[in-house]
Amino acid sequence: MSFENVKKYFVDKGLEDRIKVLNTSSATVEMAAKALGCEAGQIAKTLSFTVNKSPVLVVAAGNVKMDNKKFKSRFGTRPKMIPGKLVKERIGHDVGGVCPFVLKSGVKVFLDVSLKQNDVVYPAAGSKNSLVKLSVKELEAHTAFEGWVDVGKQPEISKESIN
Repeated sequence: MSFENVKKYFVDKGLEDRIKVLNTSSATVEMAAKALGCEAGQIAKTLSFTVNKSPVLVVAAGNVKMDNKKFKSRFGTRPKMIPGKLVKERIGHDVGGVCPFVLKSGVKVFLDVSLKQNDVVYPAAGSKNSLVKLSVKELEAHTAFEGWVDVGKQPEISKESIN
């Protein structure tokens, strides 16, 4: 039902053509990037945390990991992922389809600055095989986000990729 709600939201906004339903799973960054033929950094992964007993989503570029020190500095606690079996209950979407759209009330959303490295990003659309193609400005417009944060750790560039 999660996908149908997200789809209805984008249909109502006149952006139905932005929704991509894939024949393969897009439940992980790697799977989504391979299916779309794009860079992992263009996948907007939505991570679910508990902060002060409340659900918090951080949307970040797919090629970054959470930086524990930055997260604690911003949120006052170390990152604690919501256990998989509780994600749907707390957020409104199943693991693999968690996205920053059509959420349960009380869920706070933050966008990580790592997303700004892209013109286009692909967040999930409520299921394990759906995504939505948005510019970063459109992502801002279609999420009730609290603000931009810098809690991601940029991937290290290997010496091999420099040579």
